[in-house]
Amino acid sequence: MSALAISPIRRAVGFYDAPIGKKVVMAVTGLILFGYVIGHLLGNLQIYAPDHGQINRYAAFLHNPANLVPLWAIRAFLLAAVILHVIAAVQLWLQNRAARPDGYVRTTDVPTAYAARTMKWSGVIVGAFIVFHILHLTAGAIPGLPAGELGPNAPNVRANLVQGFLNPWVSGFYILAMILLCMHLYHGLYSMFQSLGFSHPRHTPRIKKGAAVVAILIAAGNISIPLAVLAGIVTL
Repeated sequence: MSALAISPIRRAVGFYDAPIGKKVVMAVTGLILFGYVIGHLLGNLQIYAPDHGQINRYAAFLHNPANLVPLWAIRAFLLAAVILHVIAAVQLWLQNRAARPDGYVRTTDVPTAYAARTMKWSGVIVGAFIVFHILHLTAGAIPGLPAGELGPNAPNVRANLVQGFLNPWVSGFYILAMILLCMHLYHGLYSMFQSLGFSHPRHTPRIKKGAAVVAILIAAGNISIPLAVLAGIVTL
């Protein structure tokens, strides 16, 4: 069969079967999820607004019935990205394990190696955290939180956030998840550049440093919120 006779679907399947195909899928879906992480952080940082009602108005805007269709379309898109990201990651890990069952003996890049080794575990823990985070801030379903809404489709996010983070265990779990997210983003960001072909000995160190800076800033922004609540800076 000639190359021209191969259907686009078979080409796509053949590309995905190769490790590079799975890396590209992880890179693209990772970029999508990275955009969500940035947007989510910007939304959460509204807790610092001088007007204490700002973050609740933001939540009410998202839950406005007029925005339900685009909101659920975005959620479905993100969920699909998560599923594809996880499937590609697991399949790639299995392929690598089958090809190299004993792993590497040593590495000169300790932070990178540690982040890579913990990717699967940090991904699982961060995934569990996302579920907890939604129950905590959006649904107010964690015991002891004010689950009542301020009005129709208007969750009391500020009250849920403050009262939740006043619990040291909740804040501790959140901070742990953000540290793991930082490591996940660090490894994922520079791996994304490699998977998309932006790999060169001259630029790789800069890409790694940039990935580390971005990951640390995102984690620091998120971690600052429970710390601010515990310190009494952010209140009801």
